[in-house]
Order: sequence, then C-alpha cells, then structure tokens
Amino acid sequence: MQTQAGDGLVERIRTHSADDDVVGPAANDLLSELYAGYPVENLRTLLRSGDDAAVKTGTWLLSELGERAAPLLDEVPALLAHPLPRVRYFAIEIVLLSADSAHGPVIAQVMNLSRDPERAVRWKVLEFLAEAADDQLAAGAAALEPGEVKELAEWLIRLDGEEEPDPRDVLARLEGPDPVARLFAAAAAAHLSDEDDTNLLQHAATAEDEEISSFARQRLEELAE
Repeated sequence: MQTQAGDGLVERIRTHSADDDVVGPAANDLLSELYAGYPVENLRTLLRSGDDAAVKTGTWLLSELGERAAPLLDEVPALLAHPLPRVRYFAIEIVLLSADSAHGPVIAQVMNLSRDPERAVRWKVLEFLAEAADDQLAAGAAALEPGEVKELAEWLIRLDGEEEPDPRDVLARLEGPDPVARLFAAAAAAHLSDEDDTNLLQHAATAEDEEISSFARQRLEELAE
C-alpha cells in the first residue's frame, strides 16, 4: 500500500495534476512516504522527467531527506547545473547534508557556484562553506581545478586550522573588490566567530553584498539565541 501511495504521488507531481500545487500537498505527502520507507530511488522519475517543475519538486524532496538522499548523489551534478536557480539552490543543500569525503567532485562543483549569477545561489554556497565539515571542504578543494576558487578554498581550510588566525586577512578580503573572495571571507568570518567574539561577523553584516550581509546577520542572530 505504501509503495502504491508513493507511486501515485510521484505520478501526480510528474503530471502536474490540476488539483494540486507541485510543491504543495502532494510533495509534502510524498515526503512523509519517503520518511516512512518509500524508496528514495523512485525520485529519479521526477529528476529525469525533463519537466522543470517536477525536477524542482524532486530536488526539494531530496534536500529535505538529509543523509537519506545519499543513494541519489549521482543525480546531483546535473541538478547543480540546472538552469533553474531554485534547483541549484536545493541541490547545494543535498550536497551539504549527504556528501562526504568520497564526493570531492560534486563538492567542488558547489564551490564553483560561488560565481553563480544568482544571488540566492551564491548565498547558499556561502552557507555551505560555513557549515561543511572539514573533510567535505578538503575533498572539494582537492577536486577543484587550479585557479581562484581552489586557492580560496585552500585558504579557508588553512585559516580554520590555525590556532591563532589573523583576522586582518579576513577583513582585507571582505573589503576587497573581488566578490568571490568576499564570499569565502564571509564563510571564514562564520568559522572564526562564536558568542564571545562576533567582530568579524559584525563587519560582514555591513557589507554591500546582500548575500553576505544577510548571511552575517542571520549568523549573529543565531549566536545571540
């Protein structure tokens, strides 16, 4: 019965049933089925449908599953390259929650989205860089092609591992002209801040880049709770 219910919901989303929002009740019901044991692999039907709305819903579902999404990590590179910004946004969350040190190339792909033209996607990359585990960051950096993003990723890893990191280096990048460097510097500010020392995040909160300032304000609110 559970499989039948899940199959019906997948089909309902895939065909855009007129009585249901593709990211509304049917998606929420399918999420419940997935948590109850409906095979996550069956979401390939949505992810490979070729229909933007169905792909968006399938990606959102995966992003809500945490480690349960791991069996479909092979689908994520295509999602990270999808023309819809919301698909790329949700795909970054999948990588954050499901990828490990064995998935360096897909983590590197996320890091390269620091140059994405969409502000919301860049914001999500910033969140990834701030929250990813050390082994995730190291695997991604190792898989990057030589260039600016690789250099910045390695800088972030080194800075996070130093016993007494120099905040002036972070501030210099936050105030510099390079938007990608500013994004990595904001992630570094998050790594180096806690409830007792929020100076770097306070500085990032004044940035003109909305993805950086909004991210820093959110982190400050979380630290204040």
